[in-house]
Amino acid sequence: MSYVGEHLAEVLTRTGEHLALSLGATLGAVLIGLPLGVLAERRLERPVLAVVDVVQTIPSLALFGLLLPLPLIGGIGATPAVIALLLYALLPIVRTTVVGLRGIDPAIVEAARGLGATDRQRLLRVELPLAFPTIVAGIRVAAVTSIGTATIAAAIGAGGLGTFVFRGVAVVDNRLILLGAVPAALLAVLTDVVLRAVERRLS
Repeated sequence: MSYVGEHLAEVLTRTGEHLALSLGATLGAVLIGLPLGVLAERRLERPVLAVVDVVQTIPSLALFGLLLPLPLIGGIGATPAVIALLLYALLPIVRTTVVGLRGIDPAIVEAARGLGATDRQRLLRVELPLAFPTIVAGIRVAAVTSIGTATIAAAIGAGGLGTFVFRGVAVVDNRLILLGAVPAALLAVLTDVVLRAVERRLS
């Protein structure tokens, strides 16, 4: 415990950085993934899902490395890390959006159409609210995945709890590794519990 106490201030700082990376990536993925999911469900399912599927197959460290030389979004630091995490978080959100929209009873959509609702009104007031419990499941997966993958972001100078992990590996110190790994795992578990409760409440 004394070892943890000696590093407590830095642990809290790194935890804040880790949360910022994960939360920023997850929110960005929601803002982009929901429209992509609607687009995939309506018209372009194969190309949209093909793109997000391919991104998911790229090893995380390789994706961080690929972003480094790009202008504006590349380089060292939090920006390329958030973009990489965002790209990884897209797949579960896009897929659950498609599944959620397709799981709606067609009679409900027809009733809204019969009442004179436009396509936009049906989507925003009927379909998305009904699909939201399923979409939250995708957001939960995306958030937990982002927290875990954000540990690797320390390799490109983005900070976070991965800083302890890489430092511990470099000096072969398991205590340092655990200082990063344990809080990251606890964050992932806590996020999963909270979002699972939200998912159940909405269902």
